Amino acid sequence: QVQLVESGGGLVQAGGSLRLSCTASGRSLSTLKMYWYRQAPGKEREVVAAINWSNRSTDYADSVKGRFTASRDNAKNTVHLQMNSLKPEDTAIYYCTETTRKCWGQGTQVTVSS
Repeated sequence: QVQLVESGGGLVQAGGSLRLSCTASGRSLSTLKMYWYRQAPGKEREVVAAINWSNRSTDYADSVKGRFTASRDNAKNTVHLQMNSLKPEDTAIYYCTETTRKCWGQGTQVTVSS
């Protein structure tokens, strides 16, 4: 079973950037599709990005298209989420998960001030 650990969250002003990381242990991510989700207070958890490990294809929620970029680092068994032009509505706990959605990290808090 894969273990996932997110990092890179923090407090940033609107318009700023953050880069989240999700590092896996326990197995290689090489055959998995990885997802970034977020959950804001009082809201449902929603998917924001997905990256296919094998061909690097990516998909994004409409709300983050053009601002967020998912990438992967094979050597470090890590996926990243580069978040630019952050908005207060991006404030949430961000999680990574894998294809089955059975394994989740503990999340990393992103807070965007106006």
